[in-house]
Amino acid sequence: MTSPTELGPTLRAWRDRLPPEAVGLPARHGRRATGLRREELAELAGVSVDYVVRLEQGRATTPSAQVAAALARALQLDTAERDHLFRLASLAVPHDGLVSEHLSPGVLRLVSRLDDAAVAVFAADWQLVWWNPGWAALLGDPARLPVVARSFARCVFPVAGDGAVIPQWPVVVEHAARTERAVVSDLRRATGRHPHDPRLAALVRHLLEGNERFATLWAAGTVGAHREDRKVVHHPAVGPLTVDCDTLTDGEADLKIVVMTAAPGTEDESRFRLALVAGASRVAAPSGQADQAEQAEQTEPV
Repeated sequence: MTSPTELGPTLRAWRDRLPPEAVGLPARHGRRATGLRREELAELAGVSVDYVVRLEQGRATTPSAQVAAALARALQLDTAERDHLFRLASLAVPHDGLVSEHLSPGVLRLVSRLDDAAVAVFAADWQLVWWNPGWAALLGDPARLPVVARSFARCVFPVAGDGAVIPQWPVVVEHAARTERAVVSDLRRATGRHPHDPRLAALVRHLLEGNERFATLWAAGTVGAHREDRKVVHHPAVGPLTVDCDTLTDGEADLKIVVMTAAPGTEDESRFRLALVAGASRVAAPSGQADQAEQAEQTEPV
């Protein structure tokens, strides 16, 4: 019988209740498992199957906060269930003082259905937390980069020595100055809503010290709203293509849902579709995968 005070049995119960069609997997005839298989949960969360087995069997009991958040997204837990998962893992429960990376089941279902667009979800500090195959195909697979590099703020305000960030090939923004003001404004708002988040504080400090343009806008108290733009992506396989970029927000968690599409019936749309096909073979890992260092740590012998 499942115990609500044990991590392993609770994860198993949540996995058993989630049908494969709820996460976009086909319902195969004769399937014995009523919910997700361990392999399917591992792929969705971006961890090894062995680590899922160890968690469910109680041989691993202390996943990192990032892995716990990835499991919560994969299992489509609501906020209360996500918090319970964190407590079972002896982790601090996310609260208003910290930036949330949690996607509600509704938001996850919504973004998962946008197959013909490039879609990504960013946290309040513009840290990438989820992306679909279209995003990886259009801009380069974020799974190939360390987690710290998956930051749109670091992309807009590069700092010498930071190395590669997303996107992984040239993108020309039509209204670059407006985008800069909006990112600074978003980070300023985030520091007010999440004053105790160490990652956010470290990001702002890093950009203030390393990027003069960011420091100037921050000192000026810049405020701006920017929810749409047009970009030219210089894709290595199909050449330049123009896309419209729209940003939606989830007010509760302060998430930013970025959707890129091409105008229908245009050459850009044709190139966009070709980019999705060409990029599919280069996608290295499931969307939202944990970074390689953490995966190595998870699979070490107990």
